[in-house]
Amino acid sequence: MSNSKKRSEALLYHEKPTPGKIEVIPTKKYATQKDLSLAYSPGVAEPCLEIEKNPDDVYKYTAKGNLVAVISNGTAVLGLGDIGAMAGKPVMEGKGLLFKVFADIDVFDIEVDTHDVDKFIETVKNISPTFGGINLEDIKAPEAFEIERRLKEELDIPIMHDDQHGTAIISSAALINALEISNKKIEDAKVVVSGAGAAAISCSRLYKKIGIKDENIVMCDSKGVIRKDRTNLSVQKSEFATSRDLHTLEEAMVNADVFLGLSRGGLVTPEMLKSMTQHPIVFALANPDPEIEYEVAIKAREDIIMGTGRSDYPNQVNNILGFPYIFRGALDVRATGINEEMKLAAVYALAELTKQPVPEQVIKTYNVKNIEFGKDYIIPKPFDHRLITEIPPAVAKAAMDSGIAKEPIKDWDAYKDSLAQRLGTGNKFMRMLIGRAKSDPKSIIFAEADHLSVLKAAQIVYEDGIGKPILMGNKTIIHELMEEIKFDVDLQIIDPKSDDENERRERFAKIYWEKRQRKGVTLIDALGWMRERNYFAAMMVNEGEADALVTGYSRSYPAVAKPMIELIGKAKGVRRIAATNIMLTKRGPIFFSDTAINIDPNAEELANIGYMTSLAMKMFGFDPVLAMLSFSNFGSSDSLLTDKINKAVGIMHRKFPKVVVDGELQADFALNSEMLKEKFPFSKLNGKNVNGLIFPNLEAANIGYKLMKEFNQIDSIGPIIMGLKKPVHIIQLGASVDEIVNIATVAIVHAQDMEKNK
Repeated sequence: MSNSKKRSEALLYHEKPTPGKIEVIPTKKYATQKDLSLAYSPGVAEPCLEIEKNPDDVYKYTAKGNLVAVISNGTAVLGLGDIGAMAGKPVMEGKGLLFKVFADIDVFDIEVDTHDVDKFIETVKNISPTFGGINLEDIKAPEAFEIERRLKEELDIPIMHDDQHGTAIISSAALINALEISNKKIEDAKVVVSGAGAAAISCSRLYKKIGIKDENIVMCDSKGVIRKDRTNLSVQKSEFATSRDLHTLEEAMVNADVFLGLSRGGLVTPEMLKSMTQHPIVFALANPDPEIEYEVAIKAREDIIMGTGRSDYPNQVNNILGFPYIFRGALDVRATGINEEMKLAAVYALAELTKQPVPEQVIKTYNVKNIEFGKDYIIPKPFDHRLITEIPPAVAKAAMDSGIAKEPIKDWDAYKDSLAQRLGTGNKFMRMLIGRAKSDPKSIIFAEADHLSVLKAAQIVYEDGIGKPILMGNKTIIHELMEEIKFDVDLQIIDPKSDDENERRERFAKIYWEKRQRKGVTLIDALGWMRERNYFAAMMVNEGEADALVTGYSRSYPAVAKPMIELIGKAKGVRRIAATNIMLTKRGPIFFSDTAINIDPNAEELANIGYMTSLAMKMFGFDPVLAMLSFSNFGSSDSLLTDKINKAVGIMHRKFPKVVVDGELQADFALNSEMLKEKFPFSKLNGKNVNGLIFPNLEAANIGYKLMKEFNQIDSIGPIIMGLKKPVHIIQLGASVDEIVNIATVAIVHAQDMEKNK
C-alpha cells in the first residue's frame, strides 16, 4: 500500500462514520420518566448524600472504580515528538480503546495544554476525584519522571507512566526467560542499553530489581557511553554512568550478553552482534525501525535470542501485554497506587505464563503447529486470552501483600471467572482471525470483482496481507474500477467468457461432464456452464488452481449454492450442507445455525447441523457448548417441533458423545446460566457458557440473527457454509465491503485448516 493510500485510509478511519474512536454509553435504563428521575433529579441526590457521608461510597454509586484517565501534554507522542496536546488526542483515544478492548476498562482521554510541570501536576490533581486510576502518556523526559513521582506521592489512586514502565515490565519478563533459555545467570549478565530516555531509564531500573547488577549495565545516549567523567548529566543518566573505559556503543557491545535498544533504527551492525557472547539476547525496540533488522540479526548470529516491537517477528515486546492488565488488577482491589511489588508481580506472571502449555485457540490464532517455550517464544502472544486471568490476579495479590489494597479479594476463583467474562467482546475474534489468515495467506477467488464493493474487499485483503486475490469478471470493468480506487497491482484477472480461457474452459468442462454425464449433463451443457463465473471459479478450486472462493454478491443465495454443491461436493459423511453465522457479541462469539440452507430440517438433519457447527467452532479454536433452541424447556410443551428437537438432542448424545449439547431450551435459559442452574440443575450445560445456538428451522435462525444484527448493532460473520469438500463461501446479496472481507478471511482460514488436516 502506498504512503498516500495509508494516509487517506487512516484519516478516513478516524473521521467516519463518527469522528474519533471512543464514546460514552449509558449503563442504566433511561427509557421512562421514572428512569430519568432516578438517573438525575431528584433521585441522584441520594447517592450524593451517601458519598458526602462516606467518600469511599463513590466507588459504590459511580463509575469511578472502572474509569482511568489517559493524560498527556503531547510532548513525546509516539515517534512524532512534541506535537502538542491537541494533536496527541488521537493517540490518547487509541490508548483508551485498547484499555476497553483488552481489559474492559473505561477511559476518558485528557489533553493538558502546558509544558509547565507544576501546572500539569496541578491540573491532574484537580481532576483526580473523577478517576479510579491515571495513565500518564507521551510526556517527554526528564519532566515525565518528576510528574509521575510527585503525583504518586500526592494522590491515592493507581498512577503509571506507561512509556516508562510498560516496556520495562514486558522486556523484564522476556529477559528472565531469555537468560534461562541461554543458560545464563542473571547476576552475571552484562547489559548494554542504547537510549537514555524515560523507557530506557525505567527498563534499567527494573532490570536491577530482577537481579541485573548495577555495575553490569552500560547505557549509551546520542553522545556515546554515559561515563562518570562526562559533565552535565541529568540525575537519571548519572544513575547509570559507568567508570569503565568505554566510549562508543560498538565498544560496549564487546562480550555483552544483552542488548536493549530504545533509541533509533540502524545503530547496530552485524559485526557488533558478532562481538557479543554466545546466545546473545537482543531487544531491538526502536519504533518504527529497530536498531538492527530482524533478518540481518539472525543471519549474523544463528544463536541469537531476539525481540522487537513488531508483530511480524517472534517475541514482540508490546506494552499491550502490560498496562491493561496491571490497571485491571489495581482497580479491582482499589489499590492506592502502582508500586514496585505490583510491577514485579506482572513481570514474573508474564514470564511464568510463557512456560505454560499454550491453548489450542492461541495456536490456531497464529496458524502454527505449536507454540512452546524457547528462543522464539519468550513472552506471551498479545492475543493470548489467558493474560486477563493471569496478570491482574498477580498484580492484585501484590497490592494486597504490600498493604495498599483497600478492597482485598476473598474468592480468587470467582475473581478469575469474572475476568474471563470481561474478555467476551467479539471484535477480538476478528482480529485473531485476521492475524491467523495473515500468517499463511492463501489464494482466493473473488468471483464478482467487477462490482465495486467486491473489488474494494479484494483490495483490503491484498493490502492487509490477508490473502492473495484472484479477480474474476469483466476485465475492462475491473481495470476501470481498479484505476478508480487506485488499486494499482498486478493480480491475476480472469474472465471465463473470454477467448483467453478457451483451453481451461474445455478442460474444466470435460472434467465436469465426466462427473455428471450420468446425471443428465452433456458435454455441450458443461461447456456452456463453464462460461459462468461460479462454475468456472468452483472448478479452479476443485483443480487446485486456487485455494478458496468467495461469491454471491449479485445473486440470490440458492442460485449460487446450487453450482457449489454440484461441483465442489459434500465432505465425507455429510448428507446435507448447512450454514452458520458468527455473532460477535459482548459475551464473545456465538454461533447461530442453520441460517441459510435447510428450511425445515428433521431430527437427524438437525443433529448433523449441530455436529457440523461443533466442527466449525473447533476450526476457529473454540470448545463448543451447544444449546438446541425451542419455545419450550425440556418437554414443557408437547408438539411435533419439540419432539423433533428432543430426538435431535438424543441423536447427538448417542452419535457425538464428546460434544457438549442439551435442549430443548428457550433462548433465555440457554444464555442465562443462573436461570438454567436454578430451574434445570440436571442440564449438561450447567457450569458452562453456551457459545453455539442450534435453531429448530431456517425461519427462526435467519430472523434471529438478523434481528440481533440490526437491533443491537452486533457484527455478524456469515453465513459460513459447512460441509463442502473445499473452502467455498457465499456472501449475502449486496453484502458490505467489511462483510466480504470477513467472509474472505474465514475462507482463507478454512483453506489453512484443510491443508493442515490433509
